[in-house]
Amino acid sequence: MRVVLLSLLSIIFTSFCSFAQNTDQVEMADGLRASGMIYVVVAVIAVIILGMLIFLFGMDKRISKIEKSVSNKN
Repeated sequence: MRVVLLSLLSIIFTSFCSFAQNTDQVEMADGLRASGMIYVVVAVIAVIILGMLIFLFGMDKRISKIEKSVSNKN
């Protein structure tokens, strides 16, 4: 579980670094960078993704526990 989480986080952070090196002009991002709001957007997206991952791993653990209890009853 820990290895999967660490590998997933490393993949996500590696992709962030590769996107940060893109030097093309993006009009919407220029406005967000100028006002400093780009960091808010990135933080909100990161929190949403992290919340979804925590929810999915928690749900997987609960489902596994239910499956084990059902298989033990049979």
